[in-house]
Amino acid sequence: MEHAASAHPWLVGLEQSGLGAAMRQSMVLYPAVEVVHILGFVLLVGSIIGFDLRLLGLTRLLPVAPFAHHAVPLAMLGFFIAAPSGFLLFTTEATSIAVNPAFQVKLACVAIGLLNAAVFHLGPWRSMTRHGDDMAGGAVPAIARVSAAVSLLAWCGAIIGGRLIAYL
Repeated sequence: MEHAASAHPWLVGLEQSGLGAAMRQSMVLYPAVEVVHILGFVLLVGSIIGFDLRLLGLTRLLPVAPFAHHAVPLAMLGFFIAAPSGFLLFTTEATSIAVNPAFQVKLACVAIGLLNAAVFHLGPWRSMTRHGDDMAGGAVPAIARVSAAVSLLAWCGAIIGGRLIAYL
């Protein structure tokens, strides 16, 4: 396999590793890991979209806190499935995927999504649960709605970026 002259040595090493070779050469391994990756991000993003839409005012009859107690662990499980499986997929062509603009957008969107989630849970979420704003039909603070909109954009951007990797 030929590598770009500007490729970082660690990318070349990762791609040429036994793991990268096994992922490329197996008729079963790559498709199986890809299916696991898809299931992981479906669980991750599906949970997040449901919760974000609730914060934005959809299904106001559902209390926010119980919804979060269900959705957040599912989203975390999805992330902990999608991230390592995505890394395995990355090993197959690390040198070319790393410079792919769609992959870079995907990683940026994932980073924005994770940062947004951390800021939300450390700020607006604590304030909402402390002041009882998590009741059914209760008003969701504007900052929480902004966070939900950023989250939707970031995670949808990650999915779109991921799909476009094969085409750019």
